[in-house]
Amino acid sequence: MSALAAKATSGAGFRWIAADVARPAETVRGWLRRFAERAEAVCSVFTVWVRAVAADPVMPDAAGGVFADAVVAIVALATAITHRFLLPEVSLAQTAVAVSGGRLLAPGWPGERLQHESTLPPTSMRP
Repeated sequence: MSALAAKATSGAGFRWIAADVARPAETVRGWLRRFAERAEAVCSVFTVWVRAVAADPVMPDAAGGVFADAVVAIVALATAITHRFLLPEVSLAQTAVAVSGGRLLAPGWPGERLQHESTLPPTSMRP
């Protein structure tokens, strides 16, 4: 998460971030590319969670780009969780793992939510 936050807040390049987090440059580059591909979906999922968790939700402001907006949505949810449950601090990584099940950068996340059964009983659908 620190690599994504660094990219969003400072616009740092992948080599600089890789050196900062002690990971191979190509690994960090892959993280950033994968996150950028799904930034809009990430923003949407985390914003929905902000609304669900916060007692009086304040939607995050635009941060100047889809990538930054997604990171800001994660920050907003971490803040909402901290305030709602009176925790000392909830990190961005903890928040991202909790919501995504550890699959934030994995193929297929967030995926489509499937409804397993009809919300209406079969008899109500007849004319």
